[in-house]
This record gives sequence, C-alpha cells and structure tokens, in this order.
Amino acid sequence: MSFDLALSPADGVPDRPALPAELTSSGVVAIVRARSTTHVPAAVEAIVAAGITCVELTLTMPDALTSLASLVSRTGSAACIGAGTVLSAEQARACLDAGAKFLVAPSAVPDVVATAVAAGVPCLPGALTPSEIVSAWRSGAAAVKLFPASVGGVRYLRDVRAPLPGIALVPTGGVAIGDVADYLSAGAIAVGLGSPLFADVFDTGDIAALTARTRQVVDAVRRAREGHPV
Repeated sequence: MSFDLALSPADGVPDRPALPAELTSSGVVAIVRARSTTHVPAAVEAIVAAGITCVELTLTMPDALTSLASLVSRTGSAACIGAGTVLSAEQARACLDAGAKFLVAPSAVPDVVATAVAAGVPCLPGALTPSEIVSAWRSGAAAVKLFPASVGGVRYLRDVRAPLPGIALVPTGGVAIGDVADYLSAGAIAVGLGSPLFADVFDTGDIAALTARTRQVVDAVRRAREGHPV
C-alpha cells in the first residue's frame, strides 16, 4: 500500500482562497514599509510599471489604512494591493474594508486567517518550523510566508519542501535580489522583497534606481522559470 503524503491545496479547508494571480505571475510580493508615505505612490507605480504587480503595504506605516485605500484606488486593476503585519481580526477587517486584496502576518494568527478565509481573501501567515508551517497551512492559508527566510536560506527551503511539497511557500525576510532566482528554483512559489528592492526610495524619491532594481528582479524571476538561475 502506498500513500500520497503531499498536502493538497484544499487539505482541511475546502474553501481555501486562491493566491492572487499577480503574485504567482510576477513571483514577487513587494513589501512597502516606510516612515513616510510621501514617495510611496510613485514608488509603487514604478515597480508595477516595471513588472512587479503584487504589493504588500504594512500596518507599521503611518496612516496605513488611508494609504492602503488610496493605493487600491490609484492602481486599479494594474496591481494587487494587500496589507501586511496584520496581527488581529480587528485589523484584518479594517484592511479588508480599506480594499486589501490579500493579508499577510509575520506569524500564524488564527483569527487573521479565519477572517480572511471567511471573506474569500487569501492570507499568508508567517511560519518557520515545519510544525508552524503545517499548522498555518491547515488553518486556511493560501500560502505560508517562510519567515525569516535568512535564518536557513535556500538550503532550508529545500529541506522543508522535501516532506511538505504540497504547501506553497513564500520566503521573506533577508531575501536579497541576488537570491531571488535561487529561491524560486528551489521551489518557492514567490519571494517577499522589502528593503533590498526599495532601498532608500522612500527617503530620496529615487525612482530611476528603483526601476533598475525592479528590472533586475523581474529578470531573475524569468531566469529561474526558464531553468537558468545563475
């Protein structure tokens, strides 16, 4: 007798929301964590124009919900805008009311996942160990944010995926632009990029440099998917 040990996308959660198409197509979640929102709209528009169309706006930002609603309206169908660092059901509901298309948490917060699933919105809770990853997946996660990915790197991702090939993983935290292709080649469905992508753009407004970095990332995704990560 043989057994299929892979957890299926619907394992335990028949109504698990699907991942945003923008995330799976671009292979990147761009994480906006800024001290000021002055340059955020222009920065987001620049990366969307250059090919990264899935954007996470963290609740650690000033006036985060106002900025979230504004970006959702401003980008329209050109991008998928979600909310990050969501730590409670109350925050989750507020983000959904502001128009968030997906939710992200740094840890597996059952109330956040349940709120998202009930609304038909994908949620990516954070987890690191195999036990945490399986728990997050079975709670209804659309994918699990492997966080912080820098703790184990690409090798750890491969080791985790060996016994858990059916769980979608998005390595985040300490992922450099030069690591993108390797993570995707190792089986990540996408990666989360924050400061390595945006650098100092929220302070300087240097959109040209941001566009150049975005093109580097888009090229890395392309190379990984073509089987040429190096």
